[in-house]
Amino acid sequence: MTQLSLTRATALILCAAGAACDSAVVNSPSAFAQRPRSALASKTAEDAPVLAIGHRGASGYAPEHTFASYDRAIQLGADYIEQDLQLTKDGVLVVLHDPTLDRTTRGPAENCKGLVIEKTLAQIKTCDAGSWFNAAFPQFARPEYVGQQVPTLEEVFQRYLHSQNYYIETKNPEDAPGMEEKLLALLDKYDLRGNAVRRNQVLIQSFSNASLRKVHGLDPELPLIQLFTGIPSASIRAQLDDVKTYAVGIGPSGVSVDTALVNAAHARCLDIHPYTINTAAQMQALIDVGVDGMFTNFLDVLTGLLAKDKAVGKQGAKLAADQHKTCVSGT
Repeated sequence: MTQLSLTRATALILCAAGAACDSAVVNSPSAFAQRPRSALASKTAEDAPVLAIGHRGASGYAPEHTFASYDRAIQLGADYIEQDLQLTKDGVLVVLHDPTLDRTTRGPAENCKGLVIEKTLAQIKTCDAGSWFNAAFPQFARPEYVGQQVPTLEEVFQRYLHSQNYYIETKNPEDAPGMEEKLLALLDKYDLRGNAVRRNQVLIQSFSNASLRKVHGLDPELPLIQLFTGIPSASIRAQLDDVKTYAVGIGPSGVSVDTALVNAAHARCLDIHPYTINTAAQMQALIDVGVDGMFTNFLDVLTGLLAKDKAVGKQGAKLAADQHKTCVSGT
């Protein structure tokens, strides 16, 4: 997912009444601040706690999608750690955001430049996935980041197994036939599919509804999240009746979130997890409007805001799963 710009100009939203505000697209935290408190769909004591989702791990402090980033996210209290999936030339699921290796790896050009799907796993394992971060963010640089590798999804499961919750995205699935089947096979191998169904230990997200529908066809009980780009709230709301037939939630860009979207999602028993929220003001605005969780590069900021309302351990996922089942059943 693309990071919400921290330099976006603050939007001024003047509200004559709460109903007028509900249709506004949120472009900054200050947009929420213009709204009467009564117009907000705030979470209540009966709701599951807001989930802190480590965007590519703790990617504000460590090189994204490396064990250094995941370990740091866990230390900072992540309810979920996120994995973006790419498929190698020899059919292995690796954890990398971009379809190419160029941005986040360094090494021999024949191995570490170009499309992931055109490289074997052996080639990708020669690449340094941490040095770029030290150069790009010297204030957070650490010597141990040098030499970090691109992990396979299987290596992630082997390292953390049942101790963590996973938020997995199928990236470019149209260019990687069989990605969904390989993902489900790994969930089975590491005994995670049942926990995904029972307590949301694994959430599967994608911008591709075809990919999500394919997963739904393979296993209708798996919890799925439909991602959306930064389109207006109304455009997302128009699709929710369809989304609820295969997903348990939506992942809009933070710029799309308004009260109307939160209310529409919740009315259909869909959770809402916006991305990528990196300032305390943005986080608090979204907490106030009633979202169920959010992706962030800076988990310590979010967990600090949640404080005593933060889920204990990894229980937030289970509480969210239970709340969804209760909503769907109408009890």
